[in-house]
Amino acid sequence: LILSMLAEASAKDISQAVNPETFEENKKVAQQGGNVAKVARKELEARTGKKVVTALNAKTALQLKKNDDANTK
Repeated sequence: LILSMLAEASAKDISQAVNPETFEENKKVAQQGGNVAKVARKELEARTGKKVVTALNAKTALQLKKNDDANTK
């Protein structure tokens, strides 16, 4: 979710800076915004040694954490 928000915010800022007029220009801006998030994800993964994106969704992850917390008490 955070990476999606970063991509959207980046695309908005790039769009405001370059003022695209055509669909193709807007498409390029959207791709550039997505690339910002991609670079951030890869950098984070390189620094932590862990994957950021998994098949695990937020609801399942929270339930697993809750179960782990209950088991450690």
